[in-house]
Amino acid sequence: MIRTILIDDEALARDVVKHYLKSYPDIEIVAECSDGFEGLKAITQHKPDFIFLDIQMPKISGFEMLELVENHPAVIFTTAFDEYAIKAFEVNAVDYLLKPIEQVRFDQAMQKLPAKLAKGETSNELLESASLSPAQNNRIVVKNAGVIKIIPVSELNYIEADDDYVKLNTTEGNFHKNKTMSFFEQTLDTNQFIRIHRSYIINLAEVTKIELKEKESYIVLLKSGIWLPVSKTGYVKLKAALGL
Repeated sequence: MIRTILIDDEALARDVVKHYLKSYPDIEIVAECSDGFEGLKAITQHKPDFIFLDIQMPKISGFEMLELVENHPAVIFTTAFDEYAIKAFEVNAVDYLLKPIEQVRFDQAMQKLPAKLAKGETSNELLESASLSPAQNNRIVVKNAGVIKIIPVSELNYIEADDDYVKLNTTEGNFHKNKTMSFFEQTLDTNQFIRIHRSYIINLAEVTKIELKEKESYIVLLKSGIWLPVSKTGYVKLKAALGL
């Protein structure tokens, strides 16, 4: 049996998918979830082969939920997103189904499933693309000691490279995220966040002082009392951003 989970805050949308799946006896629904938190727990517990996933849900979005999943199942999106908005994700998901979902379109998506499962493809590229959408840029979702935390980007003091992760320094302490510095450089508002060094991105609102450390080498002081190095390129960006 092929195992699947339905993750959608709309009961009617889940019922539609369940009805269509009656034509696919080799597929077993192992769980139904009404939000991303439930979905994350169900995926961890049941380890499905693929999931039906809504994008816009309360608490955390479908994309944010996927970021927290360690072993990504294949994904068929069930979404009210405009067709053009979802095109960027099409190549990396099994398929996307626009609500209201029609039987013919559902069957087309299901025909793509075997090939995707055979390849064992994950959603890493999908997540990188999805997170570039404006809706994803105002907060960061992390999992710390099994607890999911939503961090508004306004609470970020700075971001530091840390091996395969980045360290997010916030008003509540440090959190780690399995993303790259380049990812955050592209997604965060450049009017608010500047990459001052290959290892650091800072919140401009936290800057209190810039000092010359040695010849053509600068350091910046944040409100928290932390001094961070500034590269030559970073110094040019920082001066421009501060209007110096």
